[in-house]
Parts: sequence; structure tokens; C-alpha cells
Amino acid sequence: MSITEIRVPEMGDFKDVAVIEVHIKPGDDVALDQTLIVLESDKASIDVPSPLSGRIASVELAIGQRVSKGALIAAVEAAAGGGEAKPAAIHEAPAAAAKPIVAGTPSPAAGAAPDCDVLVIGGGPGGYSAAFRAADLGQRVILVERDATLGGVCLNVGCIPSKALLHVAAVKEEAERLGDHGVVFDTPTVDLDKLRSFKAGVVTKLTDGLKVMARLRKVEVVRGTATFANANALDIALYDGASRRIVFAKAIVAAGSMPVRLPFLPDDPRIVDSTGALELPFIPERMLVIGGGIIGLEMATVYSALGACVDLVEQLDRLLPDVDRDVVETWRKRNAHRFDALLVGARVDSVVAEKDELVVTTSGEGAGVRRYDLILQAAGRRPAVEALQLNAAGVTFDAKGFIEVDAQMRTRNQNIFAVGDVTGNPMLAHKAVHQGHVAAEAATGLKSFMDAKVVPSVAYTDPEIAWVGMTEDAAKAEGRAVEVGKFPWAASGRGIANGADYGLTKLVFDKETHRIIGGAIVGPAAGDMIGEICLAIEMGADAVDIGKTIHPHPTLGETIGMAAEVAEGVCTDLPPVRKKRVSLA
Repeated sequence: MSITEIRVPEMGDFKDVAVIEVHIKPGDDVALDQTLIVLESDKASIDVPSPLSGRIASVELAIGQRVSKGALIAAVEAAAGGGEAKPAAIHEAPAAAAKPIVAGTPSPAAGAAPDCDVLVIGGGPGGYSAAFRAADLGQRVILVERDATLGGVCLNVGCIPSKALLHVAAVKEEAERLGDHGVVFDTPTVDLDKLRSFKAGVVTKLTDGLKVMARLRKVEVVRGTATFANANALDIALYDGASRRIVFAKAIVAAGSMPVRLPFLPDDPRIVDSTGALELPFIPERMLVIGGGIIGLEMATVYSALGACVDLVEQLDRLLPDVDRDVVETWRKRNAHRFDALLVGARVDSVVAEKDELVVTTSGEGAGVRRYDLILQAAGRRPAVEALQLNAAGVTFDAKGFIEVDAQMRTRNQNIFAVGDVTGNPMLAHKAVHQGHVAAEAATGLKSFMDAKVVPSVAYTDPEIAWVGMTEDAAKAEGRAVEVGKFPWAASGRGIANGADYGLTKLVFDKETHRIIGGAIVGPAAGDMIGEICLAIEMGADAVDIGKTIHPHPTLGETIGMAAEVAEGVCTDLPPVRKKRVSLA
């Protein structure tokens, strides 16, 4: 037998952590993935599993020692036929007693004891939030995830990696703008490999954290794809080719969404969706973005900052139709340099993939033929529900294909809940998290309801746009009289000092009740500030409440208070409002 050393594996940010348990001694036989030691940091306890099976020859650690990556744990005589050692990894809780069974096994008999109290399908923000909340409430939880890591689209190929790249893009462009203020840097160069590594590191840090969170809560994570066998059981196609049937008491569907594929686009590696764009295959000389929503604008920002010449085509007559027109126009003026052509009220009619370029024909505004190296299709997303066969469980859908749920996130089948993108727009991670908490609590018998008045949205472009509630146009379309308070950052000390005097904060109030019903911000850190407007709407605040709340000076956040003062007609940071003269004659 050969002797193999087992060392402490990569643990993310954890280092110099204490050994609190040692589960082995010389002469013990250990199996693959058996826990050898347990470490404890100030944040979590971490199991270190065996990367191979064999017999312990020596143990080099003791309780109370502090270790980091690479510290020697033990020497093992590898068992014959035990296979090559694999790198040790931090593992989730071990599988529960339910064993894999052959596909096609008959459904469990009615009244069969469930394998878990709550089964969650999908490990994205809505799914893992539901699973962790249910576990915190004392439930036995199984979480089924089709991908190799938890986190879903948002964490792995969506919100998080895109924000990592947007951060880099914003810093690069801010550094370039500093030349106008007397600080000049050398022309930057882009190392794509390092940039990809940075993005991947951000994602790995968070996905590793989710592994630890699942283990601490004893949430069993099953890797595979799920299909409903009936209203009480799920068949899982496992990664190793086997299958497993899980009987559940309650289930929460959090399967997420997938990009809409435009049918006229050819199958070509130079035509990508958001996932492909985030892989940064190369920096194109010319790039086309199809779709003027959040994803399209964010990816246009990234690739433009990295040096691509970008065109954007949007079929509607405006970008971001859910945002006030004057706010979007502020953003558009600020980003005029970013696009060679920004075409609204236009559409792509055809794409021909040639050897050296993609030939695109458009109609509407700016109609013509243009040539590109890369095309991003960002024309929306659709719920990822087809493979689940939810009809077998008595779950119903609306006309747009979303799962129908009530305020407790229950479907037509009272034992099955649904959260996140599968339940409809807006498809946002923070909405899914709140729905996940509601579903988990309702599934355990608590009287929880999804009763949020508003859900905020943010486009993390440069500058950011954040909005919540009703726009001025939407309110007027409903016949509501409104009062509007707009504060231009050209009158903000912090806005001017930060070079953000183009920014704008806008609040919309109901003229009858004087309560705030909507708001939008365009400028740096807009996404960080929109929460105050959300809270004001939830609390039923009026302009006086907001305006008389003392905001720190000089900050960008105080523009919210000043916008409320504008609505009240009491703002002293802008010229006085000219009053109508009344003749007494």
C-alpha cells in the first residue's frame, strides 16, 4: 500500500482556524468523504472530509491547534482499488437515509412516510433562502439543485458576476475621467485572464459560503434534475446516472428562468446570451446588443468600457419602459458616448453568420445592414418549468406560463409552493428571497404572506438607475393626480464634488393623500439609495415626513429629502418657485 498525505484544503477566506474535533486515530479505516476533523472559525464550523479510502497511518493534528490551508492532517495507507486521491473539499451534510432507486419504481403508497418535511427545487436566491428558513424553523429539508454549485443564475452567471465586471468597468472609466481633474493615469490595458479570474473568485467565495450555510443547517443537497412523479413525490435524475424518488410533505418550486431564444438567430458561438457574455470570450471590435432592458444595458456598459464599439437595438419606443422618461433621458445623455448607434423602435429582421462577421439587417429607426463580431441577445427571460412536469402535481399556470400562486406562495396544490422567477415579473433576486421566506414559513404553518407594496429595480450601469413604485406617466394613466418633486444634482454639493452633477432624484406623490407612490434616481450609488424610497412607500410617508427627516450633508442621499422639499414647495437649495400674482382690483 502507498502512503498518502492528507492536508487542509482550500477554505476560501478561512485561515488560522481552530481544530475542535478529531474523528480519527492511527489504525482506523476511513471511507471516501468521511469526516476527518472539524474546524471552527468566528463565522462557521467546517467539516474536512477524506479525499480517499484507506487506513490511518498517523494523525498530525490535535484538538486546540490552529491551522490554515496546507496543514498536514494525517497520513493514510490507500486501500487497494480505492482510486486516486481527489482534492479534499468542504462538503454539505451527508445524504439522508433515503437511497437511490431505479427510475420507474412505482409511486409510494398513499400515506407513506415522507423523506423530508420540505423539499426545495432550485438552489438560487429564492430556493436556498426558502431551504435555510425552513431548516431554521426545525424542518427536515432537502434541496435539489441541477447545477454543480448553489446560488442559481443570480450568483453563478447573473447578478453577482455581472456586478463584479461592472465594478471593474466603473473604476476604469472613473480613473479616465479623473484626467479632467488633474490626475492622469497611463492608458489601461485589459488582461482578460485576470479579469475572468477575479470574476470567478467572487462567485466561488459566495458559493462556498452557501455550502457551509447548508451544512450548518443540516440541509441535504441533492445534485440532479427534478421531475414530479405525482402530487407527493419527485423523481431525481442524479449526476451519476442513477435516480432517486423523494417523498415530501411540502415542496417549494424555485426553478428560476432561462433566456428567451430569438428564433431567427443562427446557431453560432459568436451569438451569446447573458451567460455567454459573462464568460468574456473576447473583446469584440463591434458588438450588437439586442434588447434595451437591464441585462442589455449592463452588458453594453461592460463591453464598452473594455473597448468594444457597441450598437443597441430595442423594439419598443424607449429604453426601460417601467422608468420615468426624464430619468431615462438623463441616463441616455450621459451614455451618448457609449453607443455608435442606439436604436429604439427598431428590430432585428435577420442575422447571417459569415466566416469573419455577423451580418445584421434591421428595420425601423436607423434601418440598414451592419456587421458585428459578437451579438448579445437580451430579449427577456422565461420560467424554467417545462421539465418539472408540474401538471402531474396539480399545479396550474397563467396565460404567460408562470405558476399561479396566492399571497402565501401556494399553488393550486396546497402542499406545493412556488417562488421567484417561475411566479412572474419582476424577475429579481431580492423578490425571490422574500417570497422564499414567506413560502418556508407558510409551509411550516406560520401565517406569513407576501404583502410588500413595491419591489425596487436597479440597472447597475454607469451611472446607475434605480426605481420603485409608480412612474408619473403610469399614475396619470390611471387617472391619479400627482405631485412631483425633482431635485437635480447640479444643485447638490456632493454631486458636483463627485463629478455627478448630471444626476437626478425624482419622487412621485399622490395629490389627494400626499403619500409617496413612486420614485427614481439616476446617478452613482442610486441602487444603494433607493431603499429609503421603498421604506417611505411601505410606511405611507408623505413629503413632509421625508423632507423633515434630517439627512446628512453633503451626501447624495440628501437629494431624496430635497426632492420631497421641492414637492412641498419649501426647498431652499433651488431658486424660489415663482408665485402667481393676484390682482385685488
